[in-house]
Amino acid sequence: MSEQQSYPWPNASSTGVGSWPGDDPDEAVRTILGELPALPHLPELPERGVGADMVGRTAGLLVDLPVEVQPSGWRVADTPGRDLARATGFMSYDLDALTEHAHAFTGTLKIQVAGPWTLAASVELRNGQRLVSDPGACRDLAESHLEGVLAHIDRVRGGVPGARLLVQVDEPSLPAVLLGSLPTASGLSRLRPVDRVRAEDVLRNLFSGISGAGAVPAAHCCDPGAPLDLLRRSGAEALSLDALLLTRDHDEMVGTAVEAGTGLLLGVVPTTDATPAQTARMSDPAATVDPVRDLWNRLGITPDLLSRAVVTTPTCGLAGASPGHARAALTAARAGARVLRDEPRRQAS
Repeated sequence: MSEQQSYPWPNASSTGVGSWPGDDPDEAVRTILGELPALPHLPELPERGVGADMVGRTAGLLVDLPVEVQPSGWRVADTPGRDLARATGFMSYDLDALTEHAHAFTGTLKIQVAGPWTLAASVELRNGQRLVSDPGACRDLAESHLEGVLAHIDRVRGGVPGARLLVQVDEPSLPAVLLGSLPTASGLSRLRPVDRVRAEDVLRNLFSGISGAGAVPAAHCCDPGAPLDLLRRSGAEALSLDALLLTRDHDEMVGTAVEAGTGLLLGVVPTTDATPAQTARMSDPAATVDPVRDLWNRLGITPDLLSRAVVTTPTCGLAGASPGHARAALTAARAGARVLRDEPRRQAS
């Protein structure tokens, strides 16, 4: 890989994973644009309730595949109803706020959608079984999801025409789908694992579609069992991971991704109100990014590439944090990104 490898973000960038505390999209967008000028993201506000959650938010993008909320969660429905209307309404409010405050933005803007396998693991069929249990339903979902995501990209681009879009596909349930650890509707057994080739094909089609729309596909999975090789081979140009969960067992996969030119969004800041020890660590930017610098040293990759290839983030979404901690987390991530640029090598103690 050339040391001149380009990435879809400025040097020493930081960003958020997606969710944000509160229920005011106008305030949230203004805050994110102010706190993350190098790589802002469209904030998600799940505190607003049904339809603002990760699954409902993306379910509102699906084409000709209506869903509704049952006591057990989201379920395929016969016709669009009130729950879907709420989801699409929330997204409209968010995009209106984004257009108002970011219309003239010309850098890279990150948006997030739940991935097809996480949706398949979370949405139920009419019989109460998870959609992932039915291969035919999974194919229909993947087609509907792709069509909806591409339409969403067009809507965002219409509001922020000068931005380069980075589309983060959230797949927290993908490891469970591949391992066959999802419970059946009765809870008495587990669903069969999805074939990895089939899972990869679905993601490759999605990422290819995103690229074809002129956006940059990325994948987020903060599970320690995140299938990094599968996501990279599928066409994700960036991987969003929890750096604090990466061990030496991940080194080869991470190194292969970096050598292939894949960017990394690495979580280094706690997502909920910190303990005194975490607060002290957050106040020390060097300590915040030490896990990343240690990883880079183990990989043996030139330090000059570190702040270009890696974006610092919280370890996951910030919806569960207080507003004060959420802002502090972004401040810590920004400061950590500067350390990766100015001091890529960890100083010997």
